[in-house]
Amino acid sequence: MHALPPFAGSAVNSDRRDAQTGQGYRIGSRGAILAGWPPPEGALMSAITITEVVIPASLDAPDADEFLACVELRNIVNRFDSGTDDNLFTAAELLPGWQKTSFEPKRLFAARLDGRLVGRGIFETRTDEAADTAWMHGEVLPDARGHGVGEALARHLEAVALDEGRTRAIVYAPSWKTGGIRIPAPTGFGSVPAGTPEVRLLQSMGYRLEQVERGSRLTLPSPELPELLQAAREAAGPDYRVHTWSGATPPEWREDIAHLLTRMSTDAPTAGLEEPEDPWTVERLLEDEALEASSPRTPVIAAVEHVPTGRLVGFTELTVPAESDRPAAQEDTIVLREHRGHRLGMLLKAANLEWLEQVSPGHPSVITYNAEENRHMLAVNEALGFVPFVYEGAWRKDLSR
Repeated sequence: MHALPPFAGSAVNSDRRDAQTGQGYRIGSRGAILAGWPPPEGALMSAITITEVVIPASLDAPDADEFLACVELRNIVNRFDSGTDDNLFTAAELLPGWQKTSFEPKRLFAARLDGRLVGRGIFETRTDEAADTAWMHGEVLPDARGHGVGEALARHLEAVALDEGRTRAIVYAPSWKTGGIRIPAPTGFGSVPAGTPEVRLLQSMGYRLEQVERGSRLTLPSPELPELLQAAREAAGPDYRVHTWSGATPPEWREDIAHLLTRMSTDAPTAGLEEPEDPWTVERLLEDEALEASSPRTPVIAAVEHVPTGRLVGFTELTVPAESDRPAAQEDTIVLREHRGHRLGMLLKAANLEWLEQVSPGHPSVITYNAEENRHMLAVNEALGFVPFVYEGAWRKDLSR
C-alpha cells in the first residue's frame, strides 16, 4: 500500500464543517455530498458524488473507460505530489492487481465534483473468515482539493469497511514536505510533518500514526555492487546457495515461496498497526502469477537455499517494466528470522541487482519502501547506495458505527 498520494479534503455526514477550510457541507440525495453548505449568498453549491468503478476484464472491454480514467488520475496526482515520474504505472501494469479477487479483493470508487472526475478511492481487504482489516487510500486532483472530496472518499470507504464487517482501517499516506514541526512515530523511528493537509485530515478523523516508512531510490548501476556481493557470499559460506529466475516460480520452489510470502506478514515490523497474518498457499501463488503474466512488467527474483535442508529461507523480488528508461520496483524481501546473521539480506539484494543487469539492463534506478525501524534492511539498502526521497505515515483507526 505504498507510493500513493493521500486523502485531501473534508467530510461526509449530514450538516458538518470542513476541518481545514471551515466550509460547511451537507449530504445530498442518493449519496451525493453537497459541498459549501450553507452556500455563500449568490453562490452555487458543488455536488460530490461517489460511485463504484467496474474493473474490466481487459483494457479494450466496453466498460474499461472509467478504469482507464482513474489510472490517468492516479498518475497526474502522483507526478504533481512527488515531482517525479518514478512511481507512474500504466493501466496494463495495474489491471492484474485489480483482478485478484479470490484472496485479496479490491474495490475502486470514483469521486466527481459537479460531474467531473476529480478523485478515486481504494478499498482492499482479505477473504478469510477472520479478516477484520481494511486498507484504504484516496487521491484527489490538485485543482479539486479544498472542496471536501478527500474526506468524502474517506468517509465512504469507512462505511464500505463497516458494511463488510471490517473494524480496523489502515492508511499509508506519503508526506512529501520536509522540515517544520514533526510528529514522531511511536516506534521511535521516523516522523511526518505536522501541518500538511493529509496529516491534519487523518488526525481530524481519528486516525493515529503508528509507523513511518522510508521511500528510497538507488541509482543504477551501483558501483559498490561487485564488492558487496562478493563479501556477502563469503559471509554466507557454503551452507547457503543463491537461485535466480524471471517470471513464474519454478515448480520445485512453489511451496517454499508460499511459506516465505506468509512469513512476510508476520516477520516484517508493523508496529501498532497489528497487520494480520496473510496466508499464502501454492494455489494462491499460481493464481497470482497467472494474473501477473498478463502484465508487461516482469518479476525478477533471487532466492537463497539453506543447503543442509534444501529449503528456501529468503527471497527478494523486483518488478521490471518493459521500457528500459523506467525504474524497477522493489517488492518483497525476507530472510527467515532463524537464518538471520549471515548477511543473507545483502546477498539476496546484491545478487538480484546483478541478475537484473543480465536479464533487463539499462534501468535508471530501483525504488523501495521500508519501515524506519527495520534498521537491518535499511543498512543493507544504504550500503548499496539507496537514498531517501519520501516518507509516509502508516495510520490506523478502529472503526465503529
